[in-house]
Amino acid sequence: MRQKLGAVGVAAIVLTGAMASFAQAQDTVKIGILGDQSSAYSAIGGEGSVIAAQMAAEDAGDVLGHPVEVVSADHQNKADIGSAIARRWYEEDGVDLITDLAGSSVALSVIELARNEKKIAITTAASSDITGPNCSPYAAQWVYDTYALGKALGTSVTEAGGKKWFFITVDYSFGHALERDATTFLEKAGGEVAGSVRVPFNTSDFSSFLLQAQASGADIVALANTGADMVNALKQGIEFGLQNSGQSFVGLNVFLTDVKALGLDNAQGLDLVAPFYWDQDDDTRAWSARFEKKLGRKPTYIQAGVYSAVSHYLKAVKAAGTTDADKVMEEMRDLPINDFMTDNGKLRIDGRVVRDMYVYEVKSPAESKGDWDFYKLVSRLPAEEAVRPLDEGNCPLVKAGN
Repeated sequence: MRQKLGAVGVAAIVLTGAMASFAQAQDTVKIGILGDQSSAYSAIGGEGSVIAAQMAAEDAGDVLGHPVEVVSADHQNKADIGSAIARRWYEEDGVDLITDLAGSSVALSVIELARNEKKIAITTAASSDITGPNCSPYAAQWVYDTYALGKALGTSVTEAGGKKWFFITVDYSFGHALERDATTFLEKAGGEVAGSVRVPFNTSDFSSFLLQAQASGADIVALANTGADMVNALKQGIEFGLQNSGQSFVGLNVFLTDVKALGLDNAQGLDLVAPFYWDQDDDTRAWSARFEKKLGRKPTYIQAGVYSAVSHYLKAVKAAGTTDADKVMEEMRDLPINDFMTDNGKLRIDGRVVRDMYVYEVKSPAESKGDWDFYKLVSRLPAEEAVRPLDEGNCPLVKAGN
């Protein structure tokens, strides 16, 4: 009997210790960085997004009594791979937040999974459908969207005389939304679409698509793609001599790393829209210098956005005293977003972060003072102009009045 009771006592002690260890593990806030680390968008996010998240976790210190854990994985810009990783993270590995999620198809897939799991997903992807028909109470679109890009460039380029457009569009949700939103605003400004062509993601040879653009008679060849796709299309378009025949390129989603890949000789004069540039002010320069020491180059606005998203999430967890998704999302909406890239931003019920945007022009080689000195400011777009009105996105959360 004593032996049996002793065995029961030992078992109880072991079980109690295991439960305590499990409780401690559950208290540890775990963040998953799910991004493109090997494909066309790896330069704009990739390793830099992981570093940015780690910086935010370090700056936050202990959260709920423990250091924040950051894990990462490569979704390869494939929605099925991204969803499989996200499901394992949410259901088996105790991940509380998944972010980065560059690539709209992956983002939309993971956001739907997060809705079902009642977990939080914050994306840096651009499709305006993310905060429209696909909005979720557990998701946020942190950095920018195709509405802001399309409105700023579709309006300004058309008003400057580019009346006839031809779109070279990457053939998935991001490209479709970007072409749609840009078309809406260029037509409002008095322009027209001469034609468009859909191009597979990660295409290396744009020759046939560029020939169609050249034959269209359009003033503007609009590249509704980004990353390596945009770089390849623009370089090949220059080689084909489209600019010599009176056509101009518009990159509807250009990143700092794209300009680096193109070189200022090729990229000079391009207009672009961004929520962040490393040389914007003292705060952006200071944070970017910290980032550069870790990665060896300046950050893109996706990478800056990952830091901002993780930082705000961790502030909300501290305020809520829990990782419960409903309570944390409530705090994220209540707390103003203030950091080096955001001045009194706000997370709306549809998941869109309301923030200012900026129009930049790429400098000429003669204007640049050194490596990464690529942009000059053209104008600031106040948040109320850059962000789609809440009642125009067809978000069911807005319709329900929640």
